[in-house]
Amino acid sequence: MGYYFLVFMMRIAGRRPGRQLTPVDFILVFFSGGLILSTTVADDKSLVNAFSQIVAIAAAHYVLVALRSRWPGFGRMVDGTPLVLLERGQWHHQTMKSMLIQDSDVMATARDQGLENLDQIEYAVLERNGQISIITKEND
Repeated sequence: MGYYFLVFMMRIAGRRPGRQLTPVDFILVFFSGGLILSTTVADDKSLVNAFSQIVAIAAAHYVLVALRSRWPGFGRMVDGTPLVLLERGQWHHQTMKSMLIQDSDVMATARDQGLENLDQIEYAVLERNGQISIITKEND
């Protein structure tokens, strides 16, 4: 029963397209799952407690999403911003070092897109969701 209620609440709390799971969304998923787990294996088997905990977390998540939408600066603080890793052939070593990303990680993503070498890449960007986006050079 708790599982079905959790699925229902996740649908109400909102969804994001594709691979856009932000750190806040990631935390919501794991935290909500932990709440259901604690009510199913712990001594407290109360469905009311489980439902009220999940509703409270879903409501807090909804408020957080609303605040992110209302104030973009708050959204950048909570979710972060995209970071440029490679720009026109120049690696941003400080950014890569702070994000623990190596050039081989970027090149692996480029190879996944069918790119063979660095000369084909205009920009590589670390997105808010942790994915690396590759923007190819225009063929002149």
